Amino acid sequence: MKLSDLATRLEFKVYTAGTPLERPVLGGYASDLLSDVIGHSRKDDLWVTMQVHPNIVAVAVLKELAGIVLVNGREPAAETLQQAEREGVPVLGTRLGAFELVGRLYGMGLKGS
Repeated sequence: MKLSDLATRLEFKVYTAGTPLERPVLGGYASDLLSDVIGHSRKDDLWVTMQVHPNIVAVAVLKELAGIVLVNGREPAAETLQQAEREGVPVLGTRLGAFELVGRLYGMGLKGS
């Protein structure tokens, strides 16, 4: 499934203008602990988190993640958006909580790491 399909179906807000949403999403990972994401997520996972600081972009680049979804209506920091746009990392958002979002993603066929 493509990130653009998920963004449309789940009505994600796209925070990063010009980043590619046609990337494949092969799975998902939900965590707010950066070291956990580094240790356990996989390439092309969609990362679900409430963290909004620039370090999330560095982790997404390191792990080659498909994108980052911020939950609970959280807004990314300005520095986070600047770094994400430079690195080509899609940052999206939803008003849904992590539990509900992960359930919906799973129902759409995405599996976790």
